[in-house]
Formats: sequence, structure tokens, C-alpha cells
Amino acid sequence: MTSTLPTGAKIINGVKTFIPLENNPTVHAHLSNTFSIQTLTFHDIFTLDPPPTDLPRPINALIFLAAAPIYHRARSALQSTLPNYTTSNEHDPVWIPQTIGHACGLMAFLHCVLNLDDGTHLVSGSELAKLREELISLAPEDRARVVYESRFLEEAHMDAARGGSSGVPGPEEDNGFHFVGFVKAGDGRVWELNGGMPGPLERGVLGEGEDLISETGLRLTVGDFVEAARGIEGGGHGALGVSLVGLAGE
Repeated sequence: MTSTLPTGAKIINGVKTFIPLENNPTVHAHLSNTFSIQTLTFHDIFTLDPPPTDLPRPINALIFLAAAPIYHRARSALQSTLPNYTTSNEHDPVWIPQTIGHACGLMAFLHCVLNLDDGTHLVSGSELAKLREELISLAPEDRARVVYESRFLEEAHMDAARGGSSGVPGPEEDNGFHFVGFVKAGDGRVWELNGGMPGPLERGVLGEGEDLISETGLRLTVGDFVEAARGIEGGGHGALGVSLVGLAGE
């Protein structure tokens, strides 16, 4: 059974479902402006070996998109071994389980901006800053409920989704891709933040002066996915299989 919400999102089989986002700087900048974030810029990263030399540095957050076969090849076995994350504390990133259909792009964006530089890019008193304050003390299932019920997040996502450069798929259409967010914390730890996983995943630690598109940073973040893409015919960075956007401070 399907019903349509005022924003254009739909309830499909009892689950709120969005139009999928594109992974490009224009869409993410649109979301950023909607949320009153003025100190972040978004950059396509088309090559990894080596990464482009003209990007602003450091890049300490990444929004990554992979075709479903690549994503599952890289993460299905790992996912089955991870315990469910059921607590929250000040030492861990703000991680939110995804319960909205086709919202993995929004989740990756939120995981990046809520955690990058401890959320200091959020404007004090803004809707997103207030959301972060609310989420920090909540258990994961309650965080998911707050995000699911948020009208301002729904409106922002749906508006940005319609602004992509390609044809806009409907919420009821299959989505053959999945987004993942990566953030370097202030202590150097690299976090993989994916609402479809059982919890936040610590990938390793970067040294002083290393960002997420350093050699080590790329290995800790998208390395597994790039290897998975190489094992699938037609996959690989620069093909339709994956795409990567980096976040930098202005």
C-alpha cells in the first residue's frame, strides 16, 4: 500500500520513502545552504591514484556512493560479524540508524556534517544544530525515530533530490546504490558512518597532517570498495560503480 506525503515522499508498505539523492557537490551544497551551513565546500574526487592536487586540504569527511553489487561485496561479510550498537557516549561519533527508505544519501550527509570538527560547522541555534544537541544523548533507536519524524529533514531532502542533474527517480523505484559517510575525528580516528550497518565502524587512526585523501586515509575509507569494484566487470572509480565527494572547510 502506498500513500503520498505533502513533500512528495511516500509511505510504501508502511515505511517513509524518499527520492534518492545524487552524489554531487551541487546537491550537497544545496542541502548545506538549506541547513544554513556556510563554512563547508564540496568537491568531486574523480581520481584516487593519485588524488587531485587542486583540492583544498585538509579533507576530513567523505561522502561515498557505491553500486549495490560493489557495496555488498565489500561489506556484507563484515556486517554480519558486528554487534548492534545500543549506547551513546561523548567519545563516539553521532551515529543514526537509517529507517527511511532511499535516505542513505541524507544519512551520509548528516553523519558528515554532524561529526566533522565536532559539529562546529553548524550554525548555533539552527534547526540542524538543535537536532545534533537532541541526538547526542539519545540511544540509537531514539535517534532514528527523531530523524524519521523530522519534517524539516524531509523537506530539505526532497527539495535537494529534485535538484539533481539527471532524471529524478520516484520513491517507489528500486535504488541500486548505497551511500556511506567517512569522518576523521579530532583524535585522528577514522569513522565509517553508515545507517545501514549495526553501528559506527572505527577504521583506524591517521597521523598528524594526514587527511582522508592521504594514502593512508584512502586505504582506511574507500579502499575496500575500490578493491571490490575492481573485482566486478565494469566497476572501478571513475566508472558508474562508485563516486566520491570530499568536504573541506572554507
